[in-house]
Amino acid sequence: MIAALRVAGVWFAYGGRPALEDVGFTLTAGERVALLGRNGAGKSTLMRLVTGLLPPARGSIHVGDEDTRVAGPARLARRVGSMFQHADQQLFARTVREDVAFGPRAIGVPSAETAARVERALQELGLDAVADHHPYDLPAPQRKLAALAGALALEPALLVLDEPTAGLDRRAKRLVGNALSGCAERGAALLAITHDLGFAAEALTRALVLERGRLALDAPLARVLTDEARLRGFGLVPPPLARLSVAMALPGTPVRAQEVAAGLAKRCRA
Repeated sequence: MIAALRVAGVWFAYGGRPALEDVGFTLTAGERVALLGRNGAGKSTLMRLVTGLLPPARGSIHVGDEDTRVAGPARLARRVGSMFQHADQQLFARTVREDVAFGPRAIGVPSAETAARVERALQELGLDAVADHHPYDLPAPQRKLAALAGALALEPALLVLDEPTAGLDRRAKRLVGNALSGCAERGAALLAITHDLGFAAEALTRALVLERGRLALDAPLARVLTDEARLRGFGLVPPPLARLSVAMALPGTPVRAQEVAAGLAKRCRA
C-alpha cells in the first residue's frame, strides 16, 4: 500500500540558515498526527514543503505516488487539503459557499458532487447559516472555519493544518475535532501543527516533535503528553487532563476528557 505521505531525508535552509535537517517519517491513511515543537523548530517550513510551496534542498516528499519536487501545488491540490495559520489569506470569493466550492470545482469534481461536499463541510463546521454571507463579514473564528471547510470539501488523501484551533472557543474546537475525526474515518491522513495540546489530546493520536529542524521524537501522542519532563524539554506544557491523569495514577493514563472522567468515576466508586 502506498503511504499517504512519505518524507525521506529532507533538508531545507533559508539562505545559509538550516530550517530542516534530515527529517523523515511516513503517514498512512486514517492517521491523525500532531506536529509539535517550539516556535522556530521548522514546523511551518515542513508544511510548505509538504504542500509543494517549497522544494526540499535534499531528500524527497511523496504525497501518495506524487513527488512534490515534480508535481507542484496545483497538481498536489488533488491529494492535499491545507489550512494555513492565517486562514484569511485563503478566502477570496463573494460568499462562504462559493469559497468552499472553489477547490472541488478547480480539480474537476462534477457539479452535483461538489454541491454535496460543500453542504457536508458547511454543516460539519456549523457554517450553513452563514453560507451566503461574504467571508469578510464574518468574525475571525468563523473565517477560520470557512477556510477549513474549503480544505475538507476537497476530500483530500492528506489534510495539513497549521494551528487549526487558534482563536476558537470550546464549541468551535469541538466542531473542528468532530470534522477531523470524520475526515480520518473516510481515509484521510491528518497532519496538524498545534500548540493546543488539549485539543490534540482529543483529536489526534500520534506526535512528531521537531527540535531545531530535526525530528526529535515520533511516538504515540498520549505517551508524549503524560511525560511532563520530556514535554517541557521541548518547550511544551502538558494539558491539565494529562497532568491530572498522571497525578491520580489513572489506569492506562488516559488523556481524553471522556476517558479521564471514566477513570475518575471508577476510582471514586472503588
